[in-house]
Amino acid sequence: MVNPKYKALLRVAETGSFTQAANDLGYSQSGISGMMSSLEKEMGVQLIVRDYGEAHLSAEGEDLLPWISNVCNGERQLASRIAELRRLERGAVRVAAPTSISTHWFPGMVKAFERKCPGVELHLMCIDDEAELERALWHGDADCGFLVAPAKRALKAIPLHDDPIMVLLPPDHALAHADHVPARTLAEEPFIQPRSRSMQEAEALLRNSGVKPRVRFAVDSDYNVMNMVSKGLGFSILPGLLLEDTVLPLAVLPPHLEMRREISIAMRSADTSSAATRALAKMTCSIMALEMPMALMG
Repeated sequence: MVNPKYKALLRVAETGSFTQAANDLGYSQSGISGMMSSLEKEMGVQLIVRDYGEAHLSAEGEDLLPWISNVCNGERQLASRIAELRRLERGAVRVAAPTSISTHWFPGMVKAFERKCPGVELHLMCIDDEAELERALWHGDADCGFLVAPAKRALKAIPLHDDPIMVLLPPDHALAHADHVPARTLAEEPFIQPRSRSMQEAEALLRNSGVKPRVRFAVDSDYNVMNMVSKGLGFSILPGLLLEDTVLPLAVLPPHLEMRREISIAMRSADTSSAATRALAKMTCSIMALEMPMALMG
């Protein structure tokens, strides 16, 4: 990447000889001489004084040499930095995710990604509002993110997981061992309404069932929703991913209408995403046993 004319000038200045510079750089003596003449013509000043087989810098050459040296060093640093990014030796990826995904998936992702790319940092942004999450991806505030609904913007989204929507009942409920929860139960029993991101899925299931629930409590925390259900205060509706690691005594059953939410990993564009971002997306697809789209294979 370093300008060969600049490199040749630095070598001539150091050795005081066109011949030695040519030998060191793998050019002919006439090739070095031609590059110096071309460089002098481009700059409009004499850089080299040619004197009986020797060469030394003119006053203008002496003045410009530090600048040219700095340019060469900068180009070397740029080339090195590009190589680092290509090899994923350094860098950072900003990941936006809802709380449920950041809690259950992100720790495992970090461990797997650190083994593959130990020099790349993952920065987590917990965003439960879907529109805000999409906005962060669209405006470049996040490099990639996990969506739990179809994207409204023209993002590159790769489906990862169909997460079932489940009904939570107290562990001693009469339907605790049933195959599913009928619509009648959703209509008649007290409902503990989640006020988190999960509220959207709960409302969709109730709406599709034609049920107007008897809301007993409205609770901001999904964990508190689970705790209240386990204490026999009512039923609730939450995504399956939230329930995978709970230690609370609960009866978790599918509703009478099957309903799922699609979880995807998304970015603004595969073409403009960094190598580290594409590597994270590729690794996530691998963990989920999905085939990586060709657009992200680079």
